[in-house]
Amino acid sequence: MPDRPAILQQMYDRFNARDIDGVLAALADNILWANGMEGGHEEGLSAVRDYWTRQWALVSPHVQPVSFTTLADGAVLAVVVQSVFDLDGKPLQDASFGLQDKLVGHRFTFAGDQVTRFDIQDGGLQSGAAGIGL
Repeated sequence: MPDRPAILQQMYDRFNARDIDGVLAALADNILWANGMEGGHEEGLSAVRDYWTRQWALVSPHVQPVSFTTLADGAVLAVVVQSVFDLDGKPLQDASFGLQDKLVGHRFTFAGDQVTRFDIQDGGLQSGAAGIGL
């Protein structure tokens, strides 16, 4: 079995470096990706690329994983600290983007070593909007 937490850590590192292609390389072609900014899910690699391009034109999110837990179904839950900054690097605390330095759960479903689905799980970690980031 592939080292899924290591795959996810690399994805977070690449996301924070704004390396879209580096993150997309770990995703299945038919990925379902939670759109934490606008709601719903993006389907497919080009839709995820477009989503991040829109997101990064508005804000500068940073997500730092603090733990990875493999669930009974093989999915991995990453607990992350989500920080959102404006394009000048100033922290945002706007309700539409969530609180600064917020704990958020990211659930990743895999097929082999590729992520096939990403969901945001905020319940139980901290109250507030689901937030953006990854």
